[in-house]
Amino acid sequence: MSGALPPRERVASFAVLGLSAFTTTRDAGTYGFTDTAPVGEVNERWLALLRSTGGRMASAHQVHGIKIVTHTPGWDGWLRVDSADGHLTAHHDTTLVVTIADCVPIFLGHPKGASALLHAGWRGTAGGILESGIRALANMGCHARDLVVHLGPAICGKCYEVGPDVYAQLMRRTIAAPATVDLRALLADQARIAGVKQVEISPHCTKCRNDRFFSHRAGDTGRQVAVIAPAA
Repeated sequence: MSGALPPRERVASFAVLGLSAFTTTRDAGTYGFTDTAPVGEVNERWLALLRSTGGRMASAHQVHGIKIVTHTPGWDGWLRVDSADGHLTAHHDTTLVVTIADCVPIFLGHPKGASALLHAGWRGTAGGILESGIRALANMGCHARDLVVHLGPAICGKCYEVGPDVYAQLMRRTIAAPATVDLRALLADQARIAGVKQVEISPHCTKCRNDRFFSHRAGDTGRQVAVIAPAA
């Protein structure tokens, strides 16, 4: 790798898997192409991330769905795929990146070298993107019981209020008025039900710690990125 990594919140447990996993902070600047930041500056942040993590990086135009792209050898540089919310690779050869600002970045790692990185808002959580990722890794011979799952900085259960229709899809029961939901708690339950033994939840809320992270609910248009990269 060449170049310095941006200011970030590290996932320490992934180091033993031979991976560098982290979420950038507000100090790193926005990685979002949809806000008012100059496109050239945002593009340079992405290119700097590419250079600092090994020269092979995958991201996507995210659509709050459950599609996960499996990346195989045969290309170099920065690959940006369309209409996907997750990335998976069998080897330590590809940097995986998702863009977030309140949604949950889901880091999945396995001792065999496979990893996945998912973007889960309420639609992805209700639609089962985490179960899909765990199943895809199992199909590679990476069983759920051996996975490390880390749920990164995201909006907390006290700050995330949803309407009755969204609440019903997430909680499988009806209510008459808006209520709060903890997406990371739901995802942690999904992981454990799927057989994952090691589930971690970041203590950071993007809205409570709006001084450190971009938050859509706090009014930000900026975006941070979650990253899984080969260890230096």
